[in-house]
Amino acid sequence: MDSITQFALGATVGVAVLGRRTGLRKAALTGGLLATLPDLDVFWPRNDPVESFVTHRSATHSLLMHSLVTPILGESIRWLFRDLRDHRMVCYLAVFLCLTTHALLDSMTIYGTQLFWPLWKEPLGLGSIFIIDPLYTLPLLFITVWALVLPRRSKRFYRCLAVAVILSCGYLIWGVGVQTWVLDFGKREFAKLAIEPDQILATPVPFSSLFWRVIATDRTHDYSLYVPILAAPSTSTTYINRRIPVDLLCWVEKSPHTGTALETLSKFSHGYYRLDTDGTEIRYSDLRMGLSHTYAFQFHIANRNGANVLPVTATRLPSNRRHPGDLDWLLAGIFGQKMIRPIERDALVEGSKPRLYGLTEATGATC
Repeated sequence: MDSITQFALGATVGVAVLGRRTGLRKAALTGGLLATLPDLDVFWPRNDPVESFVTHRSATHSLLMHSLVTPILGESIRWLFRDLRDHRMVCYLAVFLCLTTHALLDSMTIYGTQLFWPLWKEPLGLGSIFIIDPLYTLPLLFITVWALVLPRRSKRFYRCLAVAVILSCGYLIWGVGVQTWVLDFGKREFAKLAIEPDQILATPVPFSSLFWRVIATDRTHDYSLYVPILAAPSTSTTYINRRIPVDLLCWVEKSPHTGTALETLSKFSHGYYRLDTDGTEIRYSDLRMGLSHTYAFQFHIANRNGANVLPVTATRLPSNRRHPGDLDWLLAGIFGQKMIRPIERDALVEGSKPRLYGLTEATGATC
């Protein structure tokens, strides 16, 4: 999740655990700062952008590591604040909860979090909440600002604190429930369109769990089904895009990729990726993060030299996050209105034969 949300979550936890034993402002600042510690791994020096991409949210987000550092940070807080010196276990609890709630919340996003590093390095990512979601953040931010600006303990404050925690937890539960429904809906819709994907997942579009994207892939294509929650199922729209260019299929499927950027990135994305060409460059995009044509993570991984493909040292590419009409389309979906996304208009699937829409070479080359 974004830094503001993580700080607000940590501050809320800090106030809930430490607030009755020290000032609200002190408790909120302590909790917020503790909750930012796991994301300091972005400052670790790495020369390889791919390694930086796949190892973020690893050691500093591990619940095992949090258990190990809790006594160290707990004792530091205990001796830093005089009014907490007789509350060792409370300090330990505050530290552990501020760190672990950060990691657990991150694991609800699609990026994934290595919760059990180093014993198990597989990222866990549920994908039931977008990395920035104001509906989740606002109740926590309200409590944080209250504690920082008007640091007076009162029954009213603690009632609001309880409400904020209930609302934030309830929102996460809501997201998981909606995700289950959307995924089932997506499977039914793809079946109606005679689309038989190899894999499928559902995750919210930016900023709200009221508008969802179902992503599916097969050998050659990726499919995006956009589902507005506040509208009838008929308002959903489906788009088809070429995932692997025909002339790269054999290279992807038959060439050895052990130790290459493609192997590392495709494993991290669980196969939800696409390749594009720009002149001689071959570009990799993670389908799970961002939208079609606005992917958050893109890498230059290889060059074409005639019929040959030569892997290169991967470099991170800037992504264009905005296209004309995207904001209007996004707001329409959140408020339950049907709108064709302008940048994907030519890829819109209508009827029951999606492969006729400018993509008749669906099966691609035979290797």
